[in-house]
Amino acid sequence: MQIRVIDSHTGGEPTRTIVSEVPLLGTSVAQRLSDMRMRHDELRKALIHEPRGSEVMVGAILLPPIDPQNTAGVIFFNNVGYLGMCGHGTIGVVETLRWMGRLQPGLHVLETCVGNVQILLHQDRRVTLDNVPSYRIAKDHRITLSNRDTLLADIAYGGNHFALVDISHSDWMNRGTNFLIQLSTEILQQIQINYPDVDHVELFDKPKSQNCDSRSFVLCPGGQYDRSPCGTGTSAKLACLAADDKLSPGELWRQESYIGSVFEASYQWVDPLAKSIRPSITSRAFVNGDLQMIVDPEDPFCWGIPTS
Repeated sequence: MQIRVIDSHTGGEPTRTIVSEVPLLGTSVAQRLSDMRMRHDELRKALIHEPRGSEVMVGAILLPPIDPQNTAGVIFFNNVGYLGMCGHGTIGVVETLRWMGRLQPGLHVLETCVGNVQILLHQDRRVTLDNVPSYRIAKDHRITLSNRDTLLADIAYGGNHFALVDISHSDWMNRGTNFLIQLSTEILQQIQINYPDVDHVELFDKPKSQNCDSRSFVLCPGGQYDRSPCGTGTSAKLACLAADDKLSPGELWRQESYIGSVFEASYQWVDPLAKSIRPSITSRAFVNGDLQMIVDPEDPFCWGIPTS
C-alpha cells in the first residue's frame, strides 16, 4: 500500500493530511468517521504511531464534500482515536490545499463531524477559522488534588470538551512539560468523574509576551501536549470570557502557546441568552513534507508500534 500524505505545522503543532483517496461510506462526515473507525482504523495507527509518526502528531483525511458547494470534508484523528474538531489541524489542511493548488484566497467551507466551519484564506496565507458554536457548560468546578491543593475549573465546549484551569497563582508553568502533563492528567481524571465528555485540559498563566493576553498549556487525548495555542481550546476560552463579560464581541484576544506561538482570536454572539458564541481563530500553517508512505505487509510494524 502506498499513501500520499502532506505534513504541515501550525504554531509548532504537526498535522499529517492524507491526500490519497480513502473510500469511506456514509451520507455525513459523522457516518464516514464511523466507517473509518470500523474498517480503516489500522491506517490511522500506521500513519500516526512510530515508526512513521509520533505521538504528538494529529492526522486529517481529506474527503469529497457531501454538499458540492462546500470545499471538502475532513476527519481528524490522533494517537488514541478521533477528534470532533481540530483548530490547528483545520488551518493545516487549508494550507495543504493551497500548497497543492486546490484552494485560492477567499471564503471556503469545510465539513467536519461536529458541523460545517467557514474559513477565510488570506492573500498572505494566513487562515481565519470561524469555528463551531462554543459555550461554557459549568463555572468553578472544584477539584482537590492528591497534594490537597484545591483548583477551580471551568468546563466548556469549543469543538472538543475542555476543563480550563487558571494556575497563574503558582509557578507551575515553569516546572517543565513532565510536571504539567502529570498535573493535567490528574485534573482530567478528577473532572471526568462528573464530566465524562471532557478529554482536554487547558492550563492558563500570565503570558511571556507583553503583546499577548494569556499563555496556555493544553493536554490532548493520548497524553501529549499541544505545541500550538490550540484552536478548539482557545474557542472554549473565549466562551468563558464572553460568559463572564470579560471580552466584548469583536475584541481581539491573543493566545500564547507553551512554546510561544500565537493565535489571534475574537468572537460574535450566536445566542447571547444562552451565552453561545462563534469564535474566529487566525494563524498560519507551513507545509514541511510531501511524502509517499509505504505499508509493507512483511514489515512486522507496518501498522505501527502498539502503545502501552
